[in-house]
Amino acid sequence: MALQNRVRPDGVLVAHPARGTMLGNRGGQLHDPATKTLTARRWASNAWITCETEFRGRRRPVMGRGYTELFFLDEVTALAAGHRPCFECRRADARAFAESWARSMGLDKPPKAGEMDRVLHGERLAGRDKQLHDACIDELPDGAMVVVDGAPHAVRGARLLPWRFEGYGPAVARPVEISVCVLTPPAILGVLAAGYCPRWHESAGA
Repeated sequence: MALQNRVRPDGVLVAHPARGTMLGNRGGQLHDPATKTLTARRWASNAWITCETEFRGRRRPVMGRGYTELFFLDEVTALAAGHRPCFECRRADARAFAESWARSMGLDKPPKAGEMDRVLHGERLAGRDKQLHDACIDELPDGAMVVVDGAPHAVRGARLLPWRFEGYGPAVARPVEISVCVLTPPAILGVLAAGYCPRWHESAGA
């Protein structure tokens, strides 16, 4: 039976058999180990991270003791949900993310993880209950996740890719000069615009 630890682009956790390509957590335990079901809370700290599914041969039971393992289709999905790269298992990506953050914010040096976490958590809280931000689709960078016709789509060049747990659907043309609801937090949009290249699921194509 699928566990309720698959993450949608809007950050909601659901049960689905598709595992995805990336692991993550929200700073601690969100589940009851005895039943492997979620409790009422949806984060344990403001450190929401995205990790490798394999790292140094480590093995752990899913929804056992400790943090709650979350799974994402890809990094584009994780970024839309407000997760950043892990500084342990994804150190190179985390450094590149922090460097792009500094460029986007006009900082003299890359911020520490805690500084970014505080900003991202504030943006996640502001985006709860569908109070998401709108933007002109022409201004969005590759890797942004938007809602079109009531469904999430990823921006990739001149195309929009319909998001699904199993992978992206057939691409559609990216419209122009329209305002769309954006799922990706504003700070992460800045990171993408400043040059950070997220990992895409293979269904996204080249």
